[in-house]
Amino acid sequence: MDKVMASAADAVADIPEGASLAVGGFGLCGIPTVLIGALHTQGTGGLRVVSNNCGIDGQGLGVLLTAGRIARVTGCYVGENKEFARQYLAGELEVELTPQGTLAERLRAGGTGIPAFYTPAGVGTQVAEGGLPWRYGRDGSVAVASPPKETRTFRGRTYVLEEAITTDFALVRAARGDRHGNLVFHRSAANFNPLAAMAGRITIAEVEELVEPGAIDPDAVHLPGIYVDRVVGPVPDDDKGIEKRTVRTREERH
Repeated sequence: MDKVMASAADAVADIPEGASLAVGGFGLCGIPTVLIGALHTQGTGGLRVVSNNCGIDGQGLGVLLTAGRIARVTGCYVGENKEFARQYLAGELEVELTPQGTLAERLRAGGTGIPAFYTPAGVGTQVAEGGLPWRYGRDGSVAVASPPKETRTFRGRTYVLEEAITTDFALVRAARGDRHGNLVFHRSAANFNPLAAMAGRITIAEVEELVEPGAIDPDAVHLPGIYVDRVVGPVPDDDKGIEKRTVRTREERH
């Protein structure tokens, strides 16, 4: 039951070339920086990443992206990363954009054994009808486009069928965790972390505070250890970047 690994390097050592990864975090909030760093050092490439976004230039998943280690991204927001845009438009990166709530539910469904579900999000758009550019050719043409999805009407309203997501591995970060893998997230750092953890066949969690089993009140557990296979920690909590810095005083803003 003791899931604590000797190091982050040991925890990610068996992640192979071309593996699929569900990665927690939203922007730079709640991202597993230590595990991402260990994976970068290891040199694994061809990764297929599922995450809300792909970090920013030089931080978070942006570290792996800049190094050319990511082949495909499934996400819903990519506007803060210039290198991401460059690779996508140059045909170096395949990108599947999906509505944010849909992405969250696809991960949750994957973790709970639900193969697919119907949602109204995206009906009447290319999300449902197909044709979204997943990959561009070197000449700017669309090399791979999204396929059309099944739709169905319930009680007079049209819904689109979305398939659940499961991945080979998941990388997440928590504020507290015990040796059994029970995790507690700090406020908005919960974001996609529990959902990504549920979707991974092998889930690796880095924790800022590592405690003994029983130290976390069962009612305070946000994600039970059944979803977590490996724990790394304690990790430093001073590695949290700031996505957008304030450059004016409050008085100037108002």
